[in-house]
Amino acid sequence: MIDPQAQASKWIRNLERPNNLSVINLTDPTYLRTVEQSIQQGLPVLLDNVGEDIDPALEPVLLKQTFKQGPIICIKIGESIIEYNRDFRFYIITRLRNPHYLPEIAVKVTLLNFMITPEGLEENLNGIVVARDRPELEEERQQLVQQSAANAKALKEVEDNILNTLSSSKGNILEDARAIQILDASKQISNDIIEKQKNAVETEKQISASRALYKPIARYTSVLFFSLTELPNIDPVSLQYLLIPLF
Repeated sequence: MIDPQAQASKWIRNLERPNNLSVINLTDPTYLRTVEQSIQQGLPVLLDNVGEDIDPALEPVLLKQTFKQGPIICIKIGESIIEYNRDFRFYIITRLRNPHYLPEIAVKVTLLNFMITPEGLEENLNGIVVARDRPELEEERQQLVQQSAANAKALKEVEDNILNTLSSSKGNILEDARAIQILDASKQISNDIIEKQKNAVETEKQISASRALYKPIARYTSVLFFSLTELPNIDPVSLQYLLIPLF
């Protein structure tokens, strides 16, 4: 099972290798200078802590408003004209829970929502719990996923082989011994794959039934997580009244 948070952390760690990624905060007064240097050197920049408004000075970067001065590709940021390296990449992160960007901003960027959903968190937690308590069950499920993908690929190859044989055969195919041999072999392979898939479906049902026993734990933990994330939105005064009867 792929953990989105782990994948995102791995991606950032890879970019944070020496001379790879500049991570800057929007509140840093010199951040534009860092952006300019990264553009010239062709290095990626990760701009953190942006709100719903983006500094107008970044608009030429977002729109890639480059132009040529002789053989050199340039871009103008504020009053500065700098050389533009095509290897430059620009990433922007907001910490807002539910940002609302105006259309004029949305059309200049590609928006990716990494906010985790209760269903997604529950599924990931369920996988973690099963892997801890029944590692052999989770390993079998992973093998089953790989096997199903391999079976689907093999079946597609068989189908392509059959179509290729039929299209390349000349005259009456019933008189083409080689074509008949290929078709017979392909049919046997196809039948074997279909049988494997049937067994895989039954095995998957059994695994799903066993995994379902751990879902209450995953659901409880998911609810707890989202309850904690909502606590900062509670009015402190209301919270005091809420806690009084508990003491």
